[in-house]
Amino acid sequence: MRTRILRQTDYRRMRWNNGGGWTTELARFPEASDSAFDWRISIAEIESDGAFSTFPDCDRYIALLEGVGMHLRFDAAEPAELRERLRFVHFAGEWHTHGQLLSGPVRDFNVIVRRGAVRADVLHRPLVGPMVFFAEAGVSWFIYVAGGTAAIKNRSDAAALGAGDSLLLDGGGGAENLVLTGGGELVLVKLLRADAAAATPAAAP
Repeated sequence: MRTRILRQTDYRRMRWNNGGGWTTELARFPEASDSAFDWRISIAEIESDGAFSTFPDCDRYIALLEGVGMHLRFDAAEPAELRERLRFVHFAGEWHTHGQLLSGPVRDFNVIVRRGAVRADVLHRPLVGPMVFFAEAGVSWFIYVAGGTAAIKNRSDAAALGAGDSLLLDGGGGAENLVLTGGGELVLVKLLRADAAAATPAAAP
């Protein structure tokens, strides 16, 4: 299994065109494209109420990372609120969405995948011991350390990850599974290519 560690210095931070906040892009695929992507993972710093950008033909997942919360209004569904930390809300990227801050700025975690190209499962899980990720073709994992520390147990050359760091795993890089260990909390994004075989085993304790 191929691995790539992403430090906070590897991320790309961009000011919004409307001045209402910032986006820190953690990773995207393909990397070379500045516009089209199959998937993108980012953290937004929202400073004021306003409309979200639309992403036609995409699925979106968003959760509160820091702050009191935000109220979401959609043109095609009932409203939702981000109050509980890292509890994800799923909605369509083409929906017209408006965010209203509940009490001051927030930071939120965002996953966007292109429908028909990639399917995502987005999970918030504690890391309290070994966690196994299985090497399978067509499956990638993006792991964000939301708190605490993590390390790859079965590879002697792998450095430790701290809060805010990420790990990208590509299951097509070989048959060896990966064991992650440590203590803290993770955001796990399982990315399954649409042309890959159906469900693969999830991470196991």
